[in-house]
Amino acid sequence: MRQVVALGLGLLALVIVLSAVVGALAISRLNDSRHTVLDRLEPAANAALRLENALIDQETGVRGWIISGDPSFREPYAQGRADGDRAYASLARLLAGSAKGDRLRSDLAEVGARARTWREAYAEPALADRAATATGAMPDQGKQLFDAVRAATTAQQADLDRERTQARNELASDATMLTATLIAVAALFAALVLLIALLFRRMVTRPLEHLGEQVRQVTEGRYSLVLTGRGPAEITALARDVNSMRDRIVEELHSTEAARVLIDEQAEDLRRSNAELEQFAYVASHDLQEPLRKVASFCQLLEKRYKGQLDDRADQYITFAVDGAKRMQTLINDLLAFSRVGRLDTEQGDVDMRDCLDHALQALAVAREESGARITADPLPTVPGDGLLLGQLVQNLVGNAIKFHAEEAPCVHLGARWDGEQWEFSCADNGIGIEPQYADRIFVIFQRLHPKDAYGGTGIGLAMCKKIVEYHGGRIWLDAEVTDGTTIRWTLPGPPPVEPPEPHELAPAPDMPESAPDPEPKTSEPQSQGPAEEEAARGSNA
Repeated sequence: MRQVVALGLGLLALVIVLSAVVGALAISRLNDSRHTVLDRLEPAANAALRLENALIDQETGVRGWIISGDPSFREPYAQGRADGDRAYASLARLLAGSAKGDRLRSDLAEVGARARTWREAYAEPALADRAATATGAMPDQGKQLFDAVRAATTAQQADLDRERTQARNELASDATMLTATLIAVAALFAALVLLIALLFRRMVTRPLEHLGEQVRQVTEGRYSLVLTGRGPAEITALARDVNSMRDRIVEELHSTEAARVLIDEQAEDLRRSNAELEQFAYVASHDLQEPLRKVASFCQLLEKRYKGQLDDRADQYITFAVDGAKRMQTLINDLLAFSRVGRLDTEQGDVDMRDCLDHALQALAVAREESGARITADPLPTVPGDGLLLGQLVQNLVGNAIKFHAEEAPCVHLGARWDGEQWEFSCADNGIGIEPQYADRIFVIFQRLHPKDAYGGTGIGLAMCKKIVEYHGGRIWLDAEVTDGTTIRWTLPGPPPVEPPEPHELAPAPDMPESAPDPEPKTSEPQSQGPAEEEAARGSNA
């Protein structure tokens, strides 16, 4: 195909060069002919006419002077003499250097010679001595001399007319030749373009159409069709490449079909597993709870009735049994809550995060009162999501911030800002903090950083928070740059702020003693916190 294109471009370039050369020669000839007619012969004819008129004016003046003796007739002679000299000089200049001007220059020389003879033999003597010139044979001689001048100017005009006619004919011929040349060049150029188009169609377009038709058949589902290329080597190579691509696609289709079958089988297994998990969740939430409540209740009865009647070891065993039953109940409830995140058909809508914080503070009222926690918050936005899950998220994070406090009273702050694409929240506290190397471990279920006797809980709280945030399309992480206390950050999609919301006033904990610190709202950092401890407590006390 490169050879075809190179051949076509070469022919086109050759035609353009030849056309330019021929056109330039024709235009040059036309310019020369126009220059000969317009710039040399036409001005020469005008100058010859002025020369003839000037000579006639000289003869008229001399004749009038001789006849009348009026001195005013001397002026036409003088003026004619000056005009004749100028016309003669102009003619000599126009006819000089012309290849075809020898005869015209000879005519000009003849006119000049006879005019000088007439002036020297008759005109000048007549002007000098009128009386002597008016008698004798002088007038006849003067007439003969001026007739010779007239004959010379007539011959000159005739030769100039012939030269002008010939030059005009040459000019018309050159113009016709230029027109014919341009027409021939245009025709040749059109023929060459047509030839190149036909050649290109035969060697490029048709093979490409043939290949394209085969490709369309493949795209319509005939994957077994082997593509055949014809024409230039590039098109046959393209056909081979398309064949290779077709083979690769066929292999991928077979692999995809096998993978689809496997995915369908796995999806069926997953649906069956989910159904079994739902059944297990139902059993765990009903059938397993009842034995645990019985164990806890009867252990509490043993403790109440026989406390002090048995030895200390027996009392310790009973305490261990009651605590284990309660912890098992709490663990089951937390696992159930963790498994239900994103799996239940809950109502989705606009959730005011300020309401979530208010509900969390009401649920954590006892912990706030006991710890003297101070909680503050930035103006919080409204985001789309599940209100129950987002409320549980805030409660877990604030509850962890209160639980994992240092010696001083906990100070928790819940912040929110718009980062240009989504809302970024933070829960910061002044608690014991988390080492950066545990930044990922704290969000794994059942991962604890402290022994059970130091801080209670099941180790599911932060895993629950991560699952809730990811279910809503966000992410949660530990801010490792904060070393004073703990800061947990998370993002949630939502609409951008329209106008700054008003500051959020948080409700104080109910029945707060006057001596307790003023519980102003603020957010803190989460650690692992059981999501359903109140249910567990109620169940264990049954």
